[in-house]
Amino acid sequence: MSIVQQINEGLQTLGFSQSLADQLDQFIAFLGVLLVAYLADAVCRNILLKVVSRLVKQTKATWDDIVFDRKVMVHLSRMVAPILVYILIPLAFSDADSATLALIQRFCLIFIIIMFLSFISALLTAVYTVYSEKEQFRDRPLKGFLQTAQVIIYFIGGIIVVSILIDRSPGVLLTGLGASAAVLMLVFKDSIMGFVSGVQLSANNMLRVGDWITMPKYGADGDVIEVSLNTVKIRNFDKTITTIPPYLLVSDSFQNWRGMQESGGRRIKRSINIDMNSVKFCTPEMLAKYRKIQLLTDYVEQTEEVIKEYNQEHHIDNSILVNGRRQTNLGVFRAYLNCYLKSHPGVNHDMTCMVRQLQPTDHGIPLELYFFSATTSWIPYEDLQSDVFDHLLAIISEFDLHVFQSPSGDDFRKTILKD
Repeated sequence: MSIVQQINEGLQTLGFSQSLADQLDQFIAFLGVLLVAYLADAVCRNILLKVVSRLVKQTKATWDDIVFDRKVMVHLSRMVAPILVYILIPLAFSDADSATLALIQRFCLIFIIIMFLSFISALLTAVYTVYSEKEQFRDRPLKGFLQTAQVIIYFIGGIIVVSILIDRSPGVLLTGLGASAAVLMLVFKDSIMGFVSGVQLSANNMLRVGDWITMPKYGADGDVIEVSLNTVKIRNFDKTITTIPPYLLVSDSFQNWRGMQESGGRRIKRSINIDMNSVKFCTPEMLAKYRKIQLLTDYVEQTEEVIKEYNQEHHIDNSILVNGRRQTNLGVFRAYLNCYLKSHPGVNHDMTCMVRQLQPTDHGIPLELYFFSATTSWIPYEDLQSDVFDHLLAIISEFDLHVFQSPSGDDFRKTILKD
């Protein structure tokens, strides 16, 4: 005997007429199914979830705190009620009401699918949270993969829901979608290109969260703070935010400063212009002065020995300056700067370090300092650069050299006053 029949007989026993009992039995059975589903949902929410939460907090691992977060478990518990209704609802309706039964089961199935998709999405978000906090995954574009997975899940879920509503096989819908693939490609163009670009950026290790990148074409010059499915967010040094689609980072060129940061040194490449009229041969008095400079003592003596041997070997007449080899104040100054940089604690001595002359121009002889700092931090880097050139400008007069500088109004005024 079915539950409906038992309810019908019970109603008649209570004094209800046959016709009234026939009208109420299925309704009461349906209410009973809803009550059972409600009680099961209440037990899951108020008892099971609290028990699981307490057990998770007692473990030493941290991943289960996130995976078994209340949001994930709530989505899972929401599936209990519709599943029970879907299973128990045939008990409340006879074969004569098969259309009503099918309709209720269809809506229950749709609700179950939606809750299941929400549970999977929440679980993926929890997994993303776990791995994004790990050091080895912190600089990976995991958010783009998360968003891609969520889009695929909801797309498949949407097809299944529509197929249930129209009572057709999902394969029929997919066949129909194949004909409109061009439209879908147009609609999801940015998402598809973003996903492919994200895979390329990650696989080729071209970009990580935290990298300093420069892309002048799009006004980007700062640190990458987020890599998602459709955007790469960059916090510029002026604290503005620039968003760039991932596919532009693949199709266009950008500069990533990660190599500099990992190398342990940052390049300094700056020059000053020396007045060519101040360059001259060193006199004995000048050499005696340079010998007293601690960084130049060995250089001056060794160079003088080499020059002396060369001039004697080739019988050079030293009475004329153009004969033989001689030291110049610019050459000694260049040697001093080399020694100064190689002895400076703020300079990276494992990288290229040199002082060189560039092509002379109408603004004098460019003397370029090319070296790397021992730090990649911006402020210490700028301090080192400024300290080196402060010293250079202050010491250059000791070598009887002059820095070329275009005349200013004050220079013209002094000249007029002299005249």
